[in-house]
Amino acid sequence: EIYFLVADSHEAAKHSPHLEVFRKKGIEVLLLSDRIDEWLMQHLTDFDGKKLRSVAKGGLDLSKLDDEETKKAQEETEKQFASVTERFKQALGEQVKDVKVSHRLTDSPACVVTDEFDMSTQMIKLMESVGQKVPEQKPIFELNPEHALVKHIADVADEDQFKQWADVLLEQALLSERGSLKNPASFVTRLNTLLLSLTK
Repeated sequence: EIYFLVADSHEAAKHSPHLEVFRKKGIEVLLLSDRIDEWLMQHLTDFDGKKLRSVAKGGLDLSKLDDEETKKAQEETEKQFASVTERFKQALGEQVKDVKVSHRLTDSPACVVTDEFDMSTQMIKLMESVGQKVPEQKPIFELNPEHALVKHIADVADEDQFKQWADVLLEQALLSERGSLKNPASFVTRLNTLLLSLTK
């Protein structure tokens, strides 16, 4: 398979959280940043007998990159973290399609991916730039259970504060993926409130 990632710029692609596991394993990913690339990749499904796979899709099967021991450890982590992912799912409600444990993140606390058959973020941007109406799509929210921030949030007992943390984590992931938020002022207010609560 040939893995690829489409982003607004080469810099955005190079620093995408979606690349973390590939960087760790030393696997090359084709970085694409021209406006037409997303449309092109919708129609170019393979090259030289190899399937082209977007690293930003939720259905990306990374298990073939791991040995049996790693797969077992990941399954165990998913089981242990099931109650936390369920809690995030309840807190985020209609904002997300699903919440899952991520196997693609090594440094970031969370990321958003699109469902296998949903329109990608870059395709939505391309359609909107030419005046096309695009139905709203909910992302799949992936959590890195090994990240210190995710562990901290998982231990928050107060449900209102937990929801605020969950919202901030989702908005950070959306900001990283899309480059903008629908309501940046709300994000900043929420983030400042949580930062102040940590100083007490």
